[in-house]
Amino acid sequence: MTSTRRFLLAGAALLCTMAGLSAAHAQALPDLKGRTIVAVTENAYPPLNFKDPKTGESVGWEYDAFNEIAKRLNAKVEWKLTSWDTMIEAVRQGQFDVGMDGITIKADRKKQVDFSDPYMVSEQFMMVRANEKRFDNPKAFKANAKLLVGAQGGTTNFFTAVYEVLDGNEKNPRIKLYDTFGLSMQALKAGDVDMVLTDSASSQGYIKAFPNTYKVVGKPMGHEEFGFIFKPKSNLVAPINAAIKQLKADGTFDKLNQKWFVDYKLNQ
Repeated sequence: MTSTRRFLLAGAALLCTMAGLSAAHAQALPDLKGRTIVAVTENAYPPLNFKDPKTGESVGWEYDAFNEIAKRLNAKVEWKLTSWDTMIEAVRQGQFDVGMDGITIKADRKKQVDFSDPYMVSEQFMMVRANEKRFDNPKAFKANAKLLVGAQGGTTNFFTAVYEVLDGNEKNPRIKLYDTFGLSMQALKAGDVDMVLTDSASSQGYIKAFPNTYKVVGKPMGHEEFGFIFKPKSNLVAPINAAIKQLKADGTFDKLNQKWFVDYKLNQ
């Protein structure tokens, strides 16, 4: 088992404790009476949300989890796609009922949108090409001015690169910005950048999808919790939190972790 997988499963275990399983499973959930929930994602963040290269179907941990949440709440899901850089504002304005994209629960974002309870815990890792030998920790990366990091602006990965790896300058020319996380990973593969920071969930997805192409180096940085986002004062937060609690307690999230982080392999 890789160190990445150990960190991922350990983090997931923190949220999927079996304490109080019987009471949580037996508790009746709110009935949304067939309500349609308009949910949005970027569909470009495997294994949480992405387009299956073989079937073309939108799949991933978040799709499965939220579809199950809606089912238990007697609701339907209408899935929509949007770019990461517009997602939070679009949800804040009420264009969508709920958003998800491995969104870290942060104080500044709480000023814009409401968050659900966390559904997953993750950490930041340094993703590099499989043959990388020039550095294996943030200090060594920072010391070599020729090394570049790829990031998607406004993400936790970007801010971790700025403040925990480099010098705190958000306009540092060593950071190359990309419209999507997937494009930053393509740049890494092509040699246009030398490192991309990613959470443990996504790093596991890419390593499995592209054997002998990527690897993780160094120790995990930081600790982040992912949550669904809603417009302020949304009446969906409480019922979805109730469902999250139940899915953690009855082992559903454990099964999804196994499916997407251990068993599933993307078709190359």
